[in-house]
Amino acid sequence: MDFEYQNQNEQSALEQKAAIQSIRQLGQMNVPDHTSPYHCLTIVGQVEGHMVLPPRNKTTKYEHIIPQLVAIEQNPRIKGLLIVLNTVGGDIEAGLAIAEMVKSMSKPSVSLVLGGGHSIGVPIAVSADYSFISETATMTIHPIRLTGLVIGVPQTYEYLDKMQDRMIRFIVGNSRVPEGQLREMMFRTGELVRDVGTVLIGEDAVSVGLIDEIGGLYSAINKLDQMTQVVSAPKAPQYHSKYQTPGYYQPNYQRQSGYPGHTGGIQ
Repeated sequence: MDFEYQNQNEQSALEQKAAIQSIRQLGQMNVPDHTSPYHCLTIVGQVEGHMVLPPRNKTTKYEHIIPQLVAIEQNPRIKGLLIVLNTVGGDIEAGLAIAEMVKSMSKPSVSLVLGGGHSIGVPIAVSADYSFISETATMTIHPIRLTGLVIGVPQTYEYLDKMQDRMIRFIVGNSRVPEGQLREMMFRTGELVRDVGTVLIGEDAVSVGLIDEIGGLYSAINKLDQMTQVVSAPKAPQYHSKYQTPGYYQPNYQRQSGYPGHTGGIQ
């Protein structure tokens, strides 16, 4: 009896410790217990690159995100990916690495911009198969910046142009926005007080072709449901491109001249 009583006390202590940890991390006692076929990936704060940011900054570390994406791709129980963005931007190479990983996944992916999807958050948002933005969310498009030691030689500006072109090509290739319009918005003056660029709010991002649709959480989940049903549906039989009728796969004696559905003899 003493042994059982001790086990009950240990179990109670573990549950209490888990509840306290949940309050510290999530602000609530218990997380809703529900097994979902979709994985939710959050891109919040500042995307941290090769340099560690100060501890007061809220960051998303790319070395944490990339292993998650690999695990999502390999896990057969995960049918789709939901990416929720509320980011001010961050490191270009780290953001592009995340965007390229999302783009190359075989599983359906949907992005949802809430609050803000600024700077390098734009390529991450358009890297998904389908993108949503809330009505009040904003996206800032501006030229890339370089921090730290800058050498005043022409090669520095050529390097900046190459990096700028990398980001522009990715955004244009994964959205409906024309390259000329994207460059015009990126280098627009007079709209931002202390910067060059453009701020798009909700419907504006959709009208220029950057984001696919206005929507929220329900719309994103519903879109994932539709996409996963299409992926899991059995594929129709594929025929040779030269012979677009099922008769090509029928026995030779049925593929003779005059057989219904054929115009010639045996091919």
